[in-house]
Amino acid sequence: MAELLLRMQGIEKYFPGVHALSDCQFELKSGEVHALVGENGAGKSTMMKVLTGVFVKDGGTICVDGQEVEIHNAREAQALGISIIHQELHLMRHLTVAENIYIGREPMRGITVDHKKQNRMAAELLSRLHIDIAPTTVVRTLTVAKQQMVEIAKALSFENTRILIMDEPSAALTEAEIEDLFRFIRELKARGVGIVYISHRMGELKQISDRITVLRDGRYVATVDTNQTTLDEIIHMMVGRVIYETPKAKSAVPADAPIVLEARNLRSAEVKDVSFFLRKGEILGFAGLMGAGRTETARLLCGADRREGGEIWVGGQKADIKSPSDAVKAGIGYLSEDRKQFGLCLLRSVADNVALASLERFSGPLMVNERKMRQTAHDYRQRLDIRTPSVDSLTMGLSGGNQQKAVLAKWLVRNCDILIFDEPTRGIDVGAKSEIYKLMNQLAAEGKSIIMISSEMPELLRMSDRIVVMCEGVKTGELDIEGVTQERIMELATPRR
Repeated sequence: MAELLLRMQGIEKYFPGVHALSDCQFELKSGEVHALVGENGAGKSTMMKVLTGVFVKDGGTICVDGQEVEIHNAREAQALGISIIHQELHLMRHLTVAENIYIGREPMRGITVDHKKQNRMAAELLSRLHIDIAPTTVVRTLTVAKQQMVEIAKALSFENTRILIMDEPSAALTEAEIEDLFRFIRELKARGVGIVYISHRMGELKQISDRITVLRDGRYVATVDTNQTTLDEIIHMMVGRVIYETPKAKSAVPADAPIVLEARNLRSAEVKDVSFFLRKGEILGFAGLMGAGRTETARLLCGADRREGGEIWVGGQKADIKSPSDAVKAGIGYLSEDRKQFGLCLLRSVADNVALASLERFSGPLMVNERKMRQTAHDYRQRLDIRTPSVDSLTMGLSGGNQQKAVLAKWLVRNCDILIFDEPTRGIDVGAKSEIYKLMNQLAAEGKSIIMISSEMPELLRMSDRIVVMCEGVKTGELDIEGVTQERIMELATPRR
């Protein structure tokens, strides 16, 4: 039998007014991938933060290699061979890749950092992981997916790592990058490393995990062998109900529905002559691999990036969109894939964030009408079921799904008729995904028009009325949802040279 690396029993954790973990348990064997799943707020990340010393447990025991241990901080966890790849990126954006990987452990030459050696060490590590990033690249210039790969490299740079926690490691990765990740995970397994794998992508669990432990509402539900259970059973344990993810069979949008947005020959440094249109009440999916130009196209529509050529037409009128404020005036709202950096002010209240794009509505001659702003936020909190103790609560305390709803509320208050969802369910659990899908369908039924960029094929097939496929900055196809297959999408999304 495989050696037992880790056993957590009876784990308790309290925060003010919240019993975050109640009698939770988890164990990990050598050379095992053990998935830890549950909805947002189930306690997964909290339990792993207890293991890594971010939080100190309030009860229970932790045993590593059969010995009971107390872990008070990250250094103590690392000394025990425990490393973590956090769901939220913990990188210094102004530093290089190499500087981020070895921060606090820099090779020295006398009293100065030996940057040449540090870059060489980082290059060797990145090469072993098949990560095509130069060690001297400044992190802020990287995409979210590339930054996630740097996080993985950083966690694996600790030579004594025996327990590796991966908290949503594939959330921003392409299919090809996920395959590279899985290949490396299998190499780690063969060397006896135990891996805790947290993911909301249910399909991944069958591909990579040996066992699955389910938490719900801060409590332990069950541990099952992956090959002896079904995804439906796992989802039911997670949410206490069955959620169906069936593809859309046919579009309900009439062929003569008015065109509300048209892009003609859009061009930029990353986008090459892209044209498409969007009808009223339609959900237009955008598919493609990393670097295909989907987000860059959306940023052109929103005036976030400089447009080198082409035209944007809104409601039959040519729109001169040169900045995000121009796009907002034209009725276009953008929900970024990185909602924390570009969509929200995390240290402000839910009410502040909901009102952010419409402050003129709440501004009087001398000051902001706080009462009106809070009432509006309260109305949208109820309409979108934003789960927060109060609209005065800080947005950083919300789960991923509820943060996404807060961003959506911001644009609904602005009354935008065109909404661009860039990776709308990234880092969101299966239950919250279903709620976001329901909201998007409701908005489309009310006449809102939606562009949805997604790296998840099931999501595209479930939600889209049509799908635009891009590859290397070029539109390579446009498919009606009726009869479309994942194979056809991938055929159009894959470079041919």
